[in-house]
Amino acid sequence: MNKIFNPNFRYTHKTVKNLVDIASARETILNAYLVPKWEISLRRDALIRAAHASTAIEGNPLTLEEVSQLAQGRKVTATRKAQQEVMNYLKVLENIEKYQEQDKITDKTVLKLQKDITKETLENPEHEGKYRELQVFVGSRITGEVIFMPPPPEEVSELMGEFIEWLNSSASSQLSPVLVAGISHYEFVRIHPFVDGNGRTARALATLILYLREFDIKKFFALDDYYDSERTAYYHALKSVDQKTLDLTDWLEYFTDGVLLSIAKVKEKALQLSLEKHKKESKGQIALTEKQMKIMENIISNGQITSGEIQKMFKISRQAAHKEIIKLTEINLIEQKGAGKAIYYVIK
Repeated sequence: MNKIFNPNFRYTHKTVKNLVDIASARETILNAYLVPKWEISLRRDALIRAAHASTAIEGNPLTLEEVSQLAQGRKVTATRKAQQEVMNYLKVLENIEKYQEQDKITDKTVLKLQKDITKETLENPEHEGKYRELQVFVGSRITGEVIFMPPPPEEVSELMGEFIEWLNSSASSQLSPVLVAGISHYEFVRIHPFVDGNGRTARALATLILYLREFDIKKFFALDDYYDSERTAYYHALKSVDQKTLDLTDWLEYFTDGVLLSIAKVKEKALQLSLEKHKKESKGQIALTEKQMKIMENIISNGQITSGEIQKMFKISRQAAHKEIIKLTEINLIEQKGAGKAIYYVIK
């Protein structure tokens, strides 16, 4: 019988704050007014950015523009291998929901994920969809330094068994999906179960976990972008974990920073698109102040707002809150509902 994998970490103020802010941003996005064409556009943008970033970390030379062209079926000047890596990752992310068995992640799931990610790109095709039988090391492509030495090949199968058992356990289901994705990302990279494609598979696995835990927000955001933008920080965060204690506290601060940054960008875009319809209908195309944007964001998140809530938000008087309401009413962004003490405001 396998031992049970038990992640070691502490909740810090930073991690907790990140998780609260992530949940808040997620609600805003889910409640934003988005027509189907905008949703498709956001999804496509996230897909292309993820495919570019995740393969770039592993040394793929294609630019974001070239990845975008490939995704549209156009030709680019690059090696067959470089193009194949990008196309593989695009296809996996497009079909991420298929990598599961009855809402569970299994050995078979993980092997299939890596096989599809590395298809026709490895020097030795026998390494596709198969746990490694060789000793490998994790190194930075930038500095060339060895970050750490993964466990020997004879331990891989058992370690993956313990990890996957935890992933499907009640202990895992009680944690935030974001933490489960972060823990899984690190543990997968630590075990390094494959000869090649570990980084891309780890990042795709994190995406799959967020999808299965219904946190993926309609596939609107890409974590890979964050890792690629600061590769040195990514390697530093991986290296920061003590191999004796495997304390993931610092790593999870870094990981939740990334989720928050990624989701905040989507929130901003979703709010911008959501207000576009109302702005076009307004009389003078009046630019919104920061306060007004926050009020609108709050209404989008919660469906409505009261004058009292606006007072509390900005620590302002009833008269000042009323002024903000009048401005938003005059430009046809919000309207009053209810009567007397039960008055509230909704998006018009």
